[in-house]
Amino acid sequence: MQPKDIVAQFIADIHAQRFDEAKDLLVEEGFEYVGPNMRFLNRDDMLAYQFGMAAIQKDLIVRQLSADGEHVFAILDYRTNFEPIGDVRLAVWFRVGNDKIHTVEAFYNAAVVENMLGGNLPSAG
Repeated sequence: MQPKDIVAQFIADIHAQRFDEAKDLLVEEGFEYVGPNMRFLNRDDMLAYQFGMAAIQKDLIVRQLSADGEHVFAILDYRTNFEPIGDVRLAVWFRVGNDKIHTVEAFYNAAVVENMLGGNLPSAG
């Protein structure tokens, strides 16, 4: 599969809350997620966080998905049914190699998530 197809499948799996399938698209060793207010150094921790957010997820809409070699860029609307957060626009940069996602870097307004979690943000060091 092409990197863009792998990322599209990953996003579809997260949207459908198929976390085991999404996990299979991430490298087992050396995975890294970096966001504006959290960092995960393994896929299990990142997916556990995603699983926790599934309760408030109303929709995940892909507005744009483009690729430049192993780099895939997505613009997403993460719609929630949790009023304090509302809808969050995400820009996400994926690095893909050997048919697996190695790095996910997300850019979004972290203040709404930080306020919801009361400053208790997950982190892996």
